[in-house]
Amino acid sequence: MAGPDVLQFSDANFQQEVLNSNQPVLVDFWAEWCGPCRMLAPTIDELATEYKGRVKVGKVDTDANRDTAMKFNISAIPTIILFEKGKISKRFVGLAPKRDFKAALDALVPAGAK
Repeated sequence: MAGPDVLQFSDANFQQEVLNSNQPVLVDFWAEWCGPCRMLAPTIDELATEYKGRVKVGKVDTDANRDTAMKFNISAIPTIILFEKGKISKRFVGLAPKRDFKAALDALVPAGAK
């Protein structure tokens, strides 16, 4: 289960919540059966809390939202994509340390920015 600050994105709301967002959006493409995805979940929860109000952080269950997964060529999970103004800013495939995500996020939203 995702933490309280992690949003749930789907085929139905992806355009509005992610591509049309005024804020940068970090999207975790994952699946329930994926061990590495589960290992990454606490990091995603922490990022959602740390960047609340500055960055949207959410998850897409690739099994339940195949259209979105296919649209962004998700061939391995976890895949984390950082969107800015509806465009892909950065893509991470597989497990990555929290500092890598923070570096990418901080480049888009400096500390203290809203």
